[in-house]
Amino acid sequence: MKIVEPIIIHGAKVNERTQCAHYHSERDIIAIKFKCCEAFYACIECHHETAGHAPVVWPKSGFHTEAIYCGNCKSTLSIAGYLSCDNTCPACQAAFNPGCANHYHLYFER
Repeated sequence: MKIVEPIIIHGAKVNERTQCAHYHSERDIIAIKFKCCEAFYACIECHHETAGHAPVVWPKSGFHTEAIYCGNCKSTLSIAGYLSCDNTCPACQAAFNPGCANHYHLYFER
């Protein structure tokens, strides 16, 4: 995990905490770098609406990649770190939405 300069988060009505038009609860504060385009999106719906191509699921061999961005503290974490963080940012302790687990198959190889 490392602290990075704020990066561009693509999507519909994305705010400074990475919440978008589709997901905007207090816990919807992560963005995911998509394997297909190496760009961060607030959610898969934002990718569908703006990317112009189909998303590609991260393979297990790529789980070391820092592809998760915390919209609360602006740090990144690896996919493996995110999947094992118990829905809490390891850097700032912000709560992530546990419901996102229902969508992991859309982003990450299972």
